[in-house]
Amino acid sequence: MGDDARERIQKLLVTGDNRLKQGVSHDKVRESYEEALAVAREAGLEEAIRPLVEVRLADLGQLAAGSPPPVPPAA
Repeated sequence: MGDDARERIQKLLVTGDNRLKQGVSHDKVRESYEEALAVAREAGLEEAIRPLVEVRLADLGQLAAGSPPPVPPAA
């Protein structure tokens, strides 16, 4: 189940990211991220995935409030 769960989590996170880029409703984007977290929880991977989902949900909240997402630091 571990590899299947990881693959599904990755797919859900990418789906949420793509929905956001394509201008799909924030509710649908949030659904994808929250489903990824639920799959992680079921697979015992919540601690590893939660930070990724929290960052995305925080950015989504800022977008919904009308402020732009933070600029990532230069590499």
